[in-house]
Amino acid sequence: MQSKHFRYLALASLAISGAANAHPGHSHGAMAGLMHPFMGLDHLLAMLAVGVWAAQLGGKAKWLLPLSFVAVLVAGAGLAMSGTVLPMVEGGIATSVLLLGMLIALAVQMPAAAGAAMVGVFALFHGYAHGVEMPHLSTPWQYGFGFVVASALLHGAGVVLGNSLQRQVLWLRASGALIALSGIWMSATV
Repeated sequence: MQSKHFRYLALASLAISGAANAHPGHSHGAMAGLMHPFMGLDHLLAMLAVGVWAAQLGGKAKWLLPLSFVAVLVAGAGLAMSGTVLPMVEGGIATSVLLLGMLIALAVQMPAAAGAAMVGVFALFHGYAHGVEMPHLSTPWQYGFGFVVASALLHGAGVVLGNSLQRQVLWLRASGALIALSGIWMSATV
């Protein structure tokens, strides 16, 4: 029985291990993809905000919004890797942070499917940016696996945060306002 678990562990390790690099600072595998969303405030805030707003909407939105974001994130990365040009990517990312913050701050309610479609549009820009930034010397699927896992974790953290702030409406709305202000700042710097 233990050898069976060892095989699964070995296969998982093989799947996420990157190519050996002799140069420090050139991480290209799953760990680089896993860390990437935590390195940029734009991606970090947007992914947390999706989870917070999903919790605020409640019901099936708690899983539908993050699932939609991750699915379109992957599609956006695929578009970038295929060479498709998507205009105004940085502006789209900054706008997504601004709008997600406003949706939380104003406690905007809408059907889960409409919310999922909206965050899907935002995810297209984020995924495209990830796809463009993917290291060309690495195995793209390893890096992509890492950033998809990190995105899902950030959405989950946002849902937990949103759930914990449900009874503290002032803090919930203030967090949305801070995210929106960050989006305004990001828009000004694009």
